[in-house]
Amino acid sequence: MLPVLQVGPLAIQLSGLLLLLGFWLASVLVGRSAGRHGLEGDVLDRLLLIGMVAGVIGARLGFVLQNASAYAEDPRAILSFNLTAFAPLEGVAAGALAALIYGQRKSLPLWPTLDALAPGAALFAVFVNLSQLASGDAFGAPVDLPWAIELWGARRHPAQLYALAGSLAILLFVLWLQKRQEFPGQLALSWLGLTSTARLLLEGFRGDSLYFAGVRQAQIVALLLLMLSLAGLHLLARRCCMGDESGSSAGKAEKTAPG
Repeated sequence: MLPVLQVGPLAIQLSGLLLLLGFWLASVLVGRSAGRHGLEGDVLDRLLLIGMVAGVIGARLGFVLQNASAYAEDPRAILSFNLTAFAPLEGVAAGALAALIYGQRKSLPLWPTLDALAPGAALFAVFVNLSQLASGDAFGAPVDLPWAIELWGARRHPAQLYALAGSLAILLFVLWLQKRQEFPGQLALSWLGLTSTARLLLEGFRGDSLYFAGVRQAQIVALLLLMLSLAGLHLLARRCCMGDESGSSAGKAEKTAPG
């Protein structure tokens, strides 16, 4: 765990630096993937920038609303650079909504756009895990195992390393599948399904989970997303096969038609 990187007189929050680096590299990867799906890289760059700005604002406002009484005493703290004062779910929702609105205004096709974003999302997830490893967030549950790490006064599962290994495996698979994609939406939904599966399996090693009726909330959400991704893959694959069959039948009819 290395929350602060000391560079001469400067003290840099390593977790924030890793997130910024990850976003930049992810945007580069998305730009390179755009052409594969018939999209313009510049348009996707603007979509990512709009989504990021809206996500940051939404995450901060969400955290402020959750802790309104504390910020009422010192409103200036809303503009602080505290990287822990963010609400992730609200940020994701705000960023996704802003990106969706921009995509609709630019008439971007849904599935090709999501497919082009998938490699960048997979790469960014790797840096999110690195950021958590640096800050000590998303820590593991207490355990007495040879590979346990000392963190927050206890020996714990290295949950950040588990998640990092999963994210790296998903990234490699997404890059492999990108060259073998058979129908629009396959790449994006495969990434979503694999990411949901990883969270469903690895959440059990976390020591900071939120519970609902005795069940980890993250696992409930992950299971729902996994089911949606599998259903989406089934429907899109079936539609693709039906399209191929109709095209093949039309071709045969043309060949057998008289004259």
